[in-house]
Parts: sequence; structure tokens; C-alpha cells
Amino acid sequence: MHMVKIAVCLKIPKHQGAQAIALVGKMGLIDRSLNICHDETFLFIPLLHHPTEVELKKLENQINPKTLREIPLFLKEGMFEEKSQPSKTFKQALQSQLPSNLLAALPQAFDIVGDIVIIDISPSLRLHQNLIGEAILQSHKNIKTVLAKAGDISGVYRVRDYAFVSGEHKTRTVHREFGCNYTVDVAKAYFSPRLSHEHQRVASQVKLGEVVVDLFAGVGPFSVLIAKEQPQATVYAIDLNPDAVELLKINIKANKVESRVFSICADAREISAGKLKGVADRLIMNLPETAIDFVDVACYVIKPAGGVVHFYGFVRAPDTVANLMQRFTQAIERSGRVVKEFLYVRSIRETAPFESQIVLDVQIQ
Repeated sequence: MHMVKIAVCLKIPKHQGAQAIALVGKMGLIDRSLNICHDETFLFIPLLHHPTEVELKKLENQINPKTLREIPLFLKEGMFEEKSQPSKTFKQALQSQLPSNLLAALPQAFDIVGDIVIIDISPSLRLHQNLIGEAILQSHKNIKTVLAKAGDISGVYRVRDYAFVSGEHKTRTVHREFGCNYTVDVAKAYFSPRLSHEHQRVASQVKLGEVVVDLFAGVGPFSVLIAKEQPQATVYAIDLNPDAVELLKINIKANKVESRVFSICADAREISAGKLKGVADRLIMNLPETAIDFVDVACYVIKPAGGVVHFYGFVRAPDTVANLMQRFTQAIERSGRVVKEFLYVRSIRETAPFESQIVLDVQIQ
């Protein structure tokens, strides 16, 4: 029987829940011994103590201040159940089944897309991959399928091959992120759960009435979230992959943004030469390998007065971020535009040894 504990909690709309949980966790405020609760609209995040003035100020600066003013922190009795003791991790479950040299070779992390785990299994572990998969299923009760990467992301559709490891034999699932549901087929369309906070960061910047063009939209994690968070925005979501666009259409309908997100199955370069000329206040270029080749398209689609481009690229040593910024600037200038300002430059994640994915938020005119 679970014990119930009185706690101070943060009441937050569900679509801001992941951001709030990450923030209070980083601040050391979240009470991890208690289960987070929810109703149809809100999450209730248990805290270790009532935030100090300094902590509250930090919360107000990084979560919508209006939300906190309207829905303040409050005490609620009898709401939070204590968590049950965690089950063994998959590595702990394997300690008695694999020798120490193979335990050391186990991956440090894996991706979770909906109820599918995607794992990178080294050649030394392939004979034991079914054992590893079963250990993951046992230690993560919400996971139904374990897949292993069987190649690199490749081709114009940016997909990779997977090897089935354990559980249900499938590649399709529903992934939940910042209050949105996305039907994803990892074998047919690119999707990375590691970009979830980037989706939220960009969506939070979209202003009332903006027109946004998502040049390489995939299944819609940028486009759908933008439309949910800014109902007065219009989003054109473009992708060349017909499977991705079919999933995008499902996600537009599932998240009830049909009146604001318009899917287009086409080559970004071809579609930009038509009705999208000069329409965009904001443009997203999440195609890190080759986005630099489409800068001229971005310049064509952005409004004549200018706009913001969210550009994603890879930097591989000995290359530098400064070099990427210079290449981007030169590509903009070749298209007859000017970089007014780099608004935000950051390494998002390490994608391989000595390789990082970089985002550049750029104001062009």
C-alpha cells in the first residue's frame, strides 16, 4: 500500500510540464520520492519545500510568468503518493549474466520513442542482444519493443535500418512530447526524442500572427507544437518523404491543429519557388547534413523585410562553430540578403565522437 504525503507543488499546464519538470529538477526542488499527479489540464509537481524568493524568481524567468501569476504555487493535502521502490536497471539485471568486460561495453544511454527503445549495440555484444533486450523490457515496464540500430541515417529521406531485438515486432508508436501526441514510424521517417527541448525552445519564440515555414518538417514535432502554443500562427510544414507527410497529417489531426498547419509533400527547393515566396516571418531548417545547401531557399521564403532562421548543422573536428557561422553568413550574402544578428548559437548534442549538432538562430534582412 502506498503512503500519502502532504507537499508543496507546482501546478502547471500539461503542455509546459516537461519544461517545468526539467527546471525544478535542475534546481533541486523536485521531490523525487513522490509521484507527479495530473488531471485533464494540469500537472502537479511535488516540491521538497516552498521555493525561496530567489528560486521563485528563477522559475518566473524561465516558465511563463503569466502562468505562475494566475496559477501560483500552493499546498495541497493528501495528493501525492510515495513512489514504489524502483526496479533494477537493465545493467543491474545483467550483472549475473554477462562477464565484466561485456558489462563495461553496454551502452550508457538509449533513445526512447513512445514505447520503443532504440539501442546501439556494439559488435562484441551482438550475440547477447536478445538478453539485453529482455533486460530492458523487464526494467522499463512501459516499453514494448527494443530495436537495435543496424546502420547510419542515410538517403534523402533520412532513415536508418533497425534490427528487431525483443518485445513486440513493430517500428510504429505514439510519442508524447510537451502535450502533443506524435504517431512515429522510426523505420520510415526521421524522428529524434533528443530534440524535444529544441522543439519547445523554438515554439516558445513564435509570436502572434507569424507565418512559419518548416522546410524539413518530418512528422511535425516543430510544426504541431508551434500551432498548439501559438494558435494565431500559420505553419507550412514541408517534407519530401511521403511516409513522413502521411504521419504528419495524422499528427496534425490528432492534435487538432488542422486550421493552422498545412502539410506539403514536396522538395523544399521546388515548393519555395511557388506560393511560399516571401511569406515567412520565421523559418526552420532542421536538416543538419545538408541545410547549408538550402540557404538560398530560406532567403527566397523569408519576407522581403526579413525574418528569423533556425538553422541546424553539424560541426566535426577540426571544424569549428565559428567556421559554420561564417559559411552560413557567406551563403546568405550570395543570396542577396544580410545577416543582421546571430541571436542564439549553441551545441545541442554530441552526435558522434568529435561531432556536434549546432543550432544558429539568425536574424536576416
